[in-house]
Amino acid sequence: MTPVVLKASANLPTNELDSISPVARPIGEPVSIMRSKVAFKSSSDSTSAGIWECSPGKWRRQVAEAEFSTFLSGRCTFTPDCGPTIVLEAGDSIYFHPNTNGEWKIIETVRKAFVILPTAHQPV
Repeated sequence: MTPVVLKASANLPTNELDSISPVARPIGEPVSIMRSKVAFKSSSDSTSAGIWECSPGKWRRQVAEAEFSTFLSGRCTFTPDCGPTIVLEAGDSIYFHPNTNGEWKIIETVRKAFVILPTAHQPV
């Protein structure tokens, strides 16, 4: 397979990101707007990778899959349902276990490179 490369992803103009939508579970105003550019999406499972950007606001994270991300710009906090608030800014990386839920607070528009990993199926 050929490697997937996103050149200068921290400097990619916002208008070159493909999708745009408000967050699904906002908490108050302003409502954060998400944009992304998916560089890779598996045809056999939920694996994907790309660039994601989000404007200021507060909202609930409810993602079933595991995720690894490196923040390229901006500043935010994430407060998991089961732990203390984590401050994230450019240069920081984070791994979310499957089903990590909590509250995002985007302070300054953030951009991150992400990899979504499939959730392992448990035997019945």
